Amino acid sequence: MSTRVRFLGVAGYEIVSETQRILIDPCLSAQSSPPVAPEEVARPDVILVSHGAFDHYGDTAAIARHTGAPVVCGADVRLALLDEGIPHEQIRQTMWGIVVEVGGVVIRPLECHHWSSVALSDGSTVTGSPLAFIVEPEPGLRIYHYGDTSIFDMRLFGRLYRPTIGLLGCAQPNELVDNTAAGELLTGEMSPDEAALAAEMLGLEVAVASHYLERTPEVDEFVRLVPKHDTTGTRRVLAPNVGEVISFDRSEAGIEARESVMG
Repeated sequence: MSTRVRFLGVAGYEIVSETQRILIDPCLSAQSSPPVAPEEVARPDVILVSHGAFDHYGDTAAIARHTGAPVVCGADVRLALLDEGIPHEQIRQTMWGIVVEVGGVVIRPLECHHWSSVALSDGSTVTGSPLAFIVEPEPGLRIYHYGDTSIFDMRLFGRLYRPTIGLLGCAQPNELVDNTAAGELLTGEMSPDEAALAAEMLGLEVAVASHYLERTPEVDEFVRLVPKHDTTGTRRVLAPNVGEVISFDRSEAGIEARESVMG
């Protein structure tokens, strides 16, 4: 079996296996050159939304509306979706530890050290809890999406759930950063060193850089630092370009990863 993971930009991914199609954090229309338009996205079995920030919630409502796909999210994102006309029966609200099966996909929400808030059409602001996720698109291939978390002790996740591939934020999508606010951003939610250490704590076989649109010095630093923290000596690190597809194959020898198709 083979699972294909297409990087959609920022922290957005389309994960396709023989039995599942999963869409995570689809922020497309905010990009100047998105790899696919929201209306062109193939119907996923489920859409996962980590939190309400515009660069993660993104085009979720539009994609859910035109595909009819169900959405798994936190409480505040559910209210935003309802506010945009997505019906209750198309949404599954969840929280850390509450494992759900939606669209034939088992989703494990995990603790995420970040914040989440949405603005509703009546002018009110609602806050909620951000989510990280683990999904298993094929047996033995468990993908962790970091959900915009900052670093904390993730060793228990590695011990309990044994993720094999991690999508780890190590940079900022500079094209979307608000430079009108006071001061300047110096790191993303995790620095490159913190993200590389997270890969070690999770026990990943493959660490994948996330949370960017163009390859930055921070992404290159993550690629350099992953081997520094790797006590196994076998961990692979990848930093795909937006639109690039990584194919993962699971075997007794481990995971083979191939970077391939663009667009």
